Amino acid sequence: MPDSSRREILRIGASSLLGLSLSELLRAGGGIPARTRRLPGFGRAKSVVFIFLQGGPSPLDLWDPKDDVPSDVKSPFAILESKVPGMAVTELLPRVAQVTDRLTLIRSMSYTPNGLFNHTAAHYQMLTGYTADRVSPAGQLEPPSPKDFPNFGSHIVRLRPPEHAMLPFVQLPRPLQESNVIGKAGFAGFLGRAYDPYVLFPSGDDFDEQKLDRVQAEDLRLRPELSVARLERRNRLRETVDAAMPAIEQAVARYELDEYTQKAMSLVLSGRARAAFDLASEPEALRDRYGRTTFGQSLLLARRFVEAGTRVVQVNWTKVANSDRHSWDCHVGLPKRMKEDAAPRFDPAFASFIEDLDEKGLLEDTLVVAVGEFGRSPRRGLSTSGNDNDADGRDHWPYCFTAAIAGAGIRRGHVHGRSDATGSAPLEKPVHPTELLATVYHALGIDPATIVYNHLQQPRELVQAQPVTELFA
Repeated sequence: MPDSSRREILRIGASSLLGLSLSELLRAGGGIPARTRRLPGFGRAKSVVFIFLQGGPSPLDLWDPKDDVPSDVKSPFAILESKVPGMAVTELLPRVAQVTDRLTLIRSMSYTPNGLFNHTAAHYQMLTGYTADRVSPAGQLEPPSPKDFPNFGSHIVRLRPPEHAMLPFVQLPRPLQESNVIGKAGFAGFLGRAYDPYVLFPSGDDFDEQKLDRVQAEDLRLRPELSVARLERRNRLRETVDAAMPAIEQAVARYELDEYTQKAMSLVLSGRARAAFDLASEPEALRDRYGRTTFGQSLLLARRFVEAGTRVVQVNWTKVANSDRHSWDCHVGLPKRMKEDAAPRFDPAFASFIEDLDEKGLLEDTLVVAVGEFGRSPRRGLSTSGNDNDADGRDHWPYCFTAAIAGAGIRRGHVHGRSDATGSAPLEKPVHPTELLATVYHALGIDPATIVYNHLQQPRELVQAQPVTELFA
């Protein structure tokens, strides 16, 4: 059989299964050094929920408040002591203040931009661990490409597939977005579509707080005319055809297509994934506790997904990055927008999510990360990105911001690192975004130095950084 014909048969066979090409099924990296396995926190997590606060929330106005600072730096919001001394937040986070005993706040997230002042380039840095190509001083505004570095979640599910017939990687409730650039850093890039997330982006605009109530997992349900028995007969027919075509069987052996076929069938037949979408099965009081907002119900769905066996859930903030109202991108109107729009959505949802995971025992092996692509400028009214800022607005600031993390052996009631008097730069223990991603891989039992091959078959590390093992108890 000519090579071209064999390739076409393989392509059709694969696409009929999952809409994928065989070139997308790349082999995993090598073994893990013993010294890596012995480091604190290695392999403590079974799953990760990455809450990506696209838009860049202001740490000074949320969870790194400062006193005795100039008036144009000082937050308009009062400082609120939390459950843990030394972990004060602002009055915007009264519910979060009651769960700080289960969190670590990294108040020293920091990187120096290389044309990373816009949201898209910063999304790419935070979620892939690499700087985007063609970065200008203003940033990067190219759409997603098959040549992109993969989202961290794609690497994880490739190297650590789920243990059950469950969606491996879910992203919700809206795509990453800056202006007309949608989805950059959200997909599998050069790994291929086999490792893209299942995207749950229900219809409705960013003010439609009931959109998740309309979600139906129809693509995970058998069509009425296709019974289980009929699907199983189709699978047996495929096996018969395979047996009669030894050349093809030999050609595809290293791609383990039988494994992919069985996983796809199991996902549909088990009903496990479909059941995870059923928010209506949750108590009304719990849904109210999370908040009847898209963000709140997304976090509740995230809990249901990890409970059912999903390995990675990425919850994107529910407003486009460079926007108004509940977007964190507060160049103007910060006091009103954060108090009336953004914080009331975030505070009850995030606190309830942490409580819920802990009460169900899921926090023991679920790593939770909440972070934006950068913070906001300490001085209000200062232009750092070429944007116009009102006197009460803050501009982009990657030099110092905060991440909140929890679960999977992460220290409880702990502050890692410290910012200076005005929150302008780390005073101690700076953490680069690549180090945060390395810590995520490490917690999932993956060596961050694992080699993958890009679209040009060039070797690349998952991320060029070491995990911050001090974060683990």
